[in-house]
Amino acid sequence: MKIALGADHLGFPLKETVKAHLTALDHEVVDFGVPDAREADYPDIAVVVARAVAAGAFDRAVLVCGTGIGMAITANKVPGVRAASVSDPYSAERARKSNDAQVLCLGARVVGPEVAVLLVDHWLASEFQAGGSARKVAKMNALDAERAS
Repeated sequence: MKIALGADHLGFPLKETVKAHLTALDHEVVDFGVPDAREADYPDIAVVVARAVAAGAFDRAVLVCGTGIGMAITANKVPGVRAASVSDPYSAERARKSNDAQVLCLGARVVGPEVAVLLVDHWLASEFQAGGSARKVAKMNALDAERAS
């Protein structure tokens, strides 16, 4: 799977942990930064990664900031992207199965490295189940289409 990664300075160490894990699982990983712990604004990273996902260049993406919330809010402003900030395995799984989220957002101040890897694994192992959620995701897609026009 081709996976984009991005983080601000607060998320940098956790992003590096996630990157090592994904690479060990033989995923194709592209790191959009930040390259170190120097201060960076999460919207600058989130929008580049989200646009790459929306363009179809990546299957999925993981974004990391202090809470995961700012990354998720920013990524969700890009039409065609569904980003979810999660901190437990059930939510990570449901983000994919119910919401077809292509972007997982993690908070480095919320989850530690072991939990982050667990969340990534649950999210990657899950696929959109459609069913009753299909019409809801279609409604989200329609909102994106309205915004894009």
